[in-house]
Amino acid sequence: MDIGVGLPSVIRAVAGETVLEWAREADRAGFSSLATLDRLVYDNYDSLTTLAAAAAVTERARLLTSILISPLYSNTALFAKQAATIDRLSGGRLVLGVAAGSRPDDFRASKVEMPGRGKRIEAQITEARAIWAGERRGFAGGIGPALPAAPPILMGGHSPAAINRAARLADGWISGGGGVEMFKHGVAAFRAAWQAAGRTGEPKIVSLTYYALGSRAEELADQYLSDYYGFAPPYAQLVLRNAAVGEAKLRATVDALTEIGCSEVILAPCGADLEQLKELRTLVGK
Repeated sequence: MDIGVGLPSVIRAVAGETVLEWAREADRAGFSSLATLDRLVYDNYDSLTTLAAAAAVTERARLLTSILISPLYSNTALFAKQAATIDRLSGGRLVLGVAAGSRPDDFRASKVEMPGRGKRIEAQITEARAIWAGERRGFAGGIGPALPAAPPILMGGHSPAAINRAARLADGWISGGGGVEMFKHGVAAFRAAWQAAGRTGEPKIVSLTYYALGSRAEELADQYLSDYYGFAPPYAQLVLRNAAVGEAKLRATVDALTEIGCSEVILAPCGADLEQLKELRTLVGK
């Protein structure tokens, strides 16, 4: 199982240089991916812009949106161009994780209707892939930059509709931070849907797992997750209970995900101090 790391771009008041230093250090350490979480109405950095900056200071790690609330991007042509630009600038390292989104305030702030977002995300993926394939759109031809291959697309969500959509349209599925048991049930449903959709080959299956290490691990996890998921207190408590807090819990979580058949785990930090990354590197042998 590959081990990727989340950038601290969704932690309040984190300095831009800290985010870039995380990217540099994680890339040097050999983590498989650098990932961003997405949210609009919060004190965080934009996902695509953050990955563009990370592309400039890294060389090898994949650049993953984990996930991007893509229905907020109502101009699909522009969205496809932004994604293609990151992919081209990074040498083909973008992996686009997308989901329909669940927070009404993000949609209200975007002046985008929340109902119907599932159908819109399907149309968006179809159009983006046509654009990346070079479909002609005007006198000058297609919407560049031209790509040798489209970025892989992962889709998130645990509802039956989201899982079926991922099985039909995506290259794989990504689970949220609800823990090993939620991931296990989601994987089973996704694999069944993948087979029912007549898909062949092995899909990529990714788990997002929050982590915190060191003497303040419990405090960091409680403070961050209670704030980030404060709009849904019961879910905040679920995520907190299942976060990989401390060395023992992190090792057990990684072992369990490996046994289930996870392709890659993204370990998202609950604190922005670079020591969190250094301790993680030592713990997982990076």
